[in-house]
Amino acid sequence: MIKKIVFAGILWIAGLGVFAQERNPQRVYTYSDEGANGGFSKNNLFLGGSLALGFGSYNFNVGASPEIGYSLNNWLDAGVVLNFNYNSIRADPYYTGNVRYHTFNYGGGVFARGYVLPFLFLTVQPEYNLVNVNAKYVPTGETTSYNANATSTLVGIGYGQRVVGQGSFYIALMFDVLRDKDSPYNDLDGKALPVVRAGFNIYLHKR
Repeated sequence: MIKKIVFAGILWIAGLGVFAQERNPQRVYTYSDEGANGGFSKNNLFLGGSLALGFGSYNFNVGASPEIGYSLNNWLDAGVVLNFNYNSIRADPYYTGNVRYHTFNYGGGVFARGYVLPFLFLTVQPEYNLVNVNAKYVPTGETTSYNANATSTLVGIGYGQRVVGQGSFYIALMFDVLRDKDSPYNDLDGKALPVVRAGFNIYLHKR
């Protein structure tokens, strides 16, 4: 059920991007240079966020990441992001020793997106998360919980439709390159899971 809701949300956000392109096609792949002359401009502040989805043979991850940022110039955005993630690892006699894991984490970090092309960007997002893990040994029903913390750095590539001072839509594919054992973006073997994030931003003072 959760997977269906997440996929529906991502499709809905993607539909917003298509609608924006149809409504204003001449602006989709353009930048606005206003306010990007080295000084601070309230027109370059934006607010938004994304939905996240991670998946593997035994893992499922879903999350939400509200963010606030600033367009430093016509190709670079940076800002602060909060994270709320849920991760589950199903029980398997060979992979997990018949232990089922449910993990909830929350935290925050910073992000940067550099547009190497008007519609293509590279992104990096260092994070620090507090993690609560619930483990259940399925054959006996015995459960245990513990808390941990984890640092991660998501690195990836994305597609976006962005006009400084108007709004943006993006979808990105990222991986955690730090491989912390408690990272919500890794499996039990410490291998990075693919994380897909789709979201949109709205500039607080539209031109």
